[in-house]
Amino acid sequence: MVKLNKIYTRTGDDGTTGLVDGSRVSKADPRMAAMGDVDEANSALGLARAALGTGSFSDMLARIQNDLFDLGADLATPDAIENALRITQHQIDWLEERIDHLNAALEPLTSFILPAGEPGAAALHLARSIVRRAERTAVAAAQVVPLRAEALIYLNRLSDLLFVAARAVNQHGNGDVLWVPGASR
Repeated sequence: MVKLNKIYTRTGDDGTTGLVDGSRVSKADPRMAAMGDVDEANSALGLARAALGTGSFSDMLARIQNDLFDLGADLATPDAIENALRITQHQIDWLEERIDHLNAALEPLTSFILPAGEPGAAALHLARSIVRRAERTAVAAAQVVPLRAEALIYLNRLSDLLFVAARAVNQHGNGDVLWVPGASR
């Protein structure tokens, strides 16, 4: 259980931060960059939830936001730590089930789409692009420190889900905003 009764500790004033095992790493460490991008993605999902209001999308995003805290814990835990909080295949399977369910009701794509449309869809597209960056940053970190494959797979599936969710939100509005190649030449 987490208990925070003091927000600042001064332990990071030297440019380091702690991992789950108590070891300290630079705040510029690639693992920390990935964790920061995951945190930013989580904040963008909070914005998307606010734009979408209550309902099934909000419930889905709430679960994902919680999972992103699990992912942050996974990234902050050195590989050798046993019985740590980790992203699981079950969490990845749940994302895939949501993708398949939402995608089944959508028309096939005939063009690339612009990240636009309904405010909630645009917010989901923003979150999707931040998740994509988090995935790139995590892949870069995994080239330096061992990270679990499930963490990387989760980010990949999450960006797919957010793309499909944005399309679903737009289908109930004006539909996808299609890219028109060379339209302003």
